[in-house]
Amino acid sequence: MVDWLVPLADLNFDGSEKEAVNAVLDSGWLAMGAGVQAFEEEFARLVGVKHAVAVTNGTVSLHLAALALGLGPGDEVIVPSLTFVATAAAILYVGATPVFADINGEQDLTISLDSIEERITDRTKAIFVMHYGGYPCDMPAVMDLAAKYGLGVVEDAAHAPGASIDGRGMGGWGHIGSFSFFPNKNLTTAEGGMVTTNDDELAEKLRRLRSHGMTTLTWDRHRGHAYSYDVVDLGYNYRMDEVRAAIGRAQLRKLPEANQRRRELTALYRELLAELAPDVTVPFQHHQGVSAAHILPILLPPGSDRIAFMERMKAERIQTSIHYPPIHTFTHYRENDQVVKVGLDNTENVAAREVTLPLYAGMGEEKVELVVRTVQQALQVVRAG
Repeated sequence: MVDWLVPLADLNFDGSEKEAVNAVLDSGWLAMGAGVQAFEEEFARLVGVKHAVAVTNGTVSLHLAALALGLGPGDEVIVPSLTFVATAAAILYVGATPVFADINGEQDLTISLDSIEERITDRTKAIFVMHYGGYPCDMPAVMDLAAKYGLGVVEDAAHAPGASIDGRGMGGWGHIGSFSFFPNKNLTTAEGGMVTTNDDELAEKLRRLRSHGMTTLTWDRHRGHAYSYDVVDLGYNYRMDEVRAAIGRAQLRKLPEANQRRRELTALYRELLAELAPDVTVPFQHHQGVSAAHILPILLPPGSDRIAFMERMKAERIQTSIHYPPIHTFTHYRENDQVVKVGLDNTENVAAREVTLPLYAGMGEEKVELVVRTVQQALQVVRAG
């Protein structure tokens, strides 16, 4: 195990998370209750939506989104390939067909509007977009296109809590928004996720599907609001517990300041990389809206040996990663005839050169400078080799 001098990500924890968890343990109520409801209400205010539904993890939130939109066998769903595999897996979970769309290019790693429209057929029922790195997709244009063809829109906003366009939060533009609270995210609950919507009917369906298709919950009966329940849908146990909700509420209070810090560090990265490693491309130089600055992606110069570069960074105890190997290149998707995967030149070009550098709210400026100087040296060594 490497003792990283600069890790890829780090927790933004202080005593508030521990205090919140201890309060839950002292309360004696550990399942979905008042704390989960409060977290949902507070998160809905962050995004600017009417409804937020807390769930077990981000993958679950995508699955519920697909179910709530009624997607199923015979339906096609347009989705980027440059995203985490869960974005496409949720489409397969319901028996629908993922149709992979290309990204815009080296400066904008989000889904291309032209590529989406080229792939629309009479079987297309929805578009899944992903706000890569916390940088918003062009949601006004996506929603206009969706309205033109009568399509549902799901925002994978796992990277983008607190990001916005024109003051409107990501996860609040599409028909449904999906969030992940995995440990490397801007806001974490260890595992956990959230589904957001402004549609009352979708919200009701999401809540039912989250908890076995039941009409009332244990918390309702505990408060004397009901004595029994009916099961009106084939639901799942996708509920969030009180412990994770407590951590989430503590994290939520720190999110605006943490996101701002990430944006400041990203600006410093851009400045130093332009000076010390000008051959490196830093995407999203002129992005729209306000970013959550979740990760710091760079593109190595064409022809660079990416693995050799990452090994040099590792030798200096600086952790890097890749976001992401395109989904259509994975064995399961490459060999699956159900998946549509053509015309992805920009995705394949960018994905072959992308390296993610460390970025987290508690990172100091001196570590950013260390990372950039190490990038400069690693590129020199790789080229010399």
